[in-house]
Amino acid sequence: MLCKACHSIHTILLGGGLTSKNECKNNGSEFFLPIWIISKVFRGKYMAELKNLWENDLLEFHGTAEKYRSYYAFKELLDICNSTEWTPYCKKNFNGAQPMIDYLGKYTHRIAISNHRIIRMDDETVTFSVKDYRNKGQWKELTLSGIEFIRRFLMHVLPKRFVRIRHYGLLCSRSKRKKLTLCRNLLGCRKYISELRNKEMPEILEHLYGINVCVCKVCGGKFGKPQLRIPQKC
Repeated sequence: MLCKACHSIHTILLGGGLTSKNECKNNGSEFFLPIWIISKVFRGKYMAELKNLWENDLLEFHGTAEKYRSYYAFKELLDICNSTEWTPYCKKNFNGAQPMIDYLGKYTHRIAISNHRIIRMDDETVTFSVKDYRNKGQWKELTLSGIEFIRRFLMHVLPKRFVRIRHYGLLCSRSKRKKLTLCRNLLGCRKYISELRNKEMPEILEHLYGINVCVCKVCGGKFGKPQLRIPQKC
């Protein structure tokens, strides 16, 4: 999944899977891949695709990056990146998959900048608050021209047909219905699945997470079914 906040790629991997004989296999205590292997493979794939995009004139350079329109400047950038040791952050989850999904969901589904961070604006400039990670994450004000602010904001808007979250393996669209059902049966989830059968999504969410999405957290008003409407009190 692509994170809009930090422009990075996050991957959630299963600790097991199905064998060629459709049997469940748990990876046990062993981790998926050594970090140094992930580092070199990811760097190689990324740099090869970046070079391919430049050679096919599919990259656009603006602002301080305009110098990379020159072949020699771009070649120097590739050399620097290839000589640098890339360090992917990879670790096991602490308490199952749900906390990890909750954490990443805050980044993959939020907008580029929230309204409360915009301090003031006029006909020419926009001033907003940013975190200075070079100074222990202290908040400070940053003023940009309106055009530059819009340009940076639009960098968070995905290109047409670009999918932010992709699924592979057991969750790929072509085979997930069949394979997920098989996995649940192999793991003995039939009884659990029967509890959710014929339930609507609000009922499923309340059963699984104890969250009633049909009740407003602010005023306690109830949303209508099946159309979810904002309570009049709010």
